[in-house]
Amino acid sequence: MKKLSILLIAAVAMISCGNTYQVKTVALINQNDSMNYALGVLNGSQLKMYQLRNDSSMETVTEFIDALQRGYDGKVEELSEAASVGRNIGQAIKMSEETGLADNPLWTLNEKLFFQGLVNGLYHDTLVMKVDDARNYFQEQYQASAMSNDSVKAGKTIKGKCPSTVKIVTLATQNDSVNYAFGYLNGNEVSMYVFALDSTGEMKKEFIANINKGLKSNVKNPQLVNMGEQIGKSIKEQEPHGLIGESSLATDFELIKQGFINGLLGDTVMTGDVAGEYIQNTMNTIKYGDTKTQGEQFLVENGLKEGVITTASGLQYEVIKMGKGKKPVATDKVKVHYHGTLIDGTVFDSSVERGEAITFGLTQVIAGWTEALQLMPVGSKFKLYIPQQLGYGGQQAGSIPPYSTLIFEVELLGIEK
Repeated sequence: MKKLSILLIAAVAMISCGNTYQVKTVALINQNDSMNYALGVLNGSQLKMYQLRNDSSMETVTEFIDALQRGYDGKVEELSEAASVGRNIGQAIKMSEETGLADNPLWTLNEKLFFQGLVNGLYHDTLVMKVDDARNYFQEQYQASAMSNDSVKAGKTIKGKCPSTVKIVTLATQNDSVNYAFGYLNGNEVSMYVFALDSTGEMKKEFIANINKGLKSNVKNPQLVNMGEQIGKSIKEQEPHGLIGESSLATDFELIKQGFINGLLGDTVMTGDVAGEYIQNTMNTIKYGDTKTQGEQFLVENGLKEGVITTASGLQYEVIKMGKGKKPVATDKVKVHYHGTLIDGTVFDSSVERGEAITFGLTQVIAGWTEALQLMPVGSKFKLYIPQQLGYGGQQAGSIPPYSTLIFEVELLGIEK
């Protein structure tokens, strides 16, 4: 992919105006601006692709960005575990009003029976169903539904709030039983994993109260809203430590937010791929800039040494032994022995130490090797000094840090057929 410099270019972004997000052109003046914006674009585009399945409706975008802002502003309601689980269940059932019980379009959601089953399961009441009976029945009905060719859609949801006490109910139909069994199984699971230490019953009361609060919410995608709030909160918390934990980069929430919106709405001025590449390259430059500088200085000094030849590309080499065989061309496959080190002498790879030569095509290796091997007659042994741009550049390659200058002793054993 062709690299794109994001600094000093105009980028299309979005701004919020009365909870309506519209296109705005912003200038990315420096690296700090570009990193903040790119981080938002990358995360927004990934959120769209993997979480929203490319749902870029304004309702969805607005819901997420509003949640992101609340999280950043510290306006997120802090909930206990019991309250959080209850709120999530209430919101999930609210969403199921459009999709059917357990997201099955053939099952009519009966909130009254589901919630009564949940409460009965919460308190382990077995007069209507036992947990094993509920599990077996629900699994049987689920499997039967999956194999059914029935095209009849679920009827209108029977709405109701979550009760606070155990009650015996009559299950008149299959649909009644499925709703009750599903609720009972959920209540039993929550009781075991959330309320094991609830000796007073106060946690259960808090749980039920928050189910009903969740039912009253107008949230379209509660999982997305929760994610937005947590991301906003995380951005705020990292401000004292720098963007992505890098102290040299200051967090700019407005640029991050605009990048998120751009990524969610699929703007192509800066794609998620370009943003990701830019972030990686910039962070590597920040972290490994000294490695690049030291390598450049090494090559300047090394190029002045007697016997060292520098090519137009910046490759340096010296001849240890000149062979008398044929020189390979770019389309050839060769067999070589080599020993590779960093400029400080650290060995990162060596066929010599392994005692086994390798064979490869000249187009399958780094550019420095491709160029150098075409200068070597079979039987030659050269010492190569490969600048980072002819090696792995800004990429981490095994134990080789980004922007590393590489040194190889290479012996060309033969050209393979």
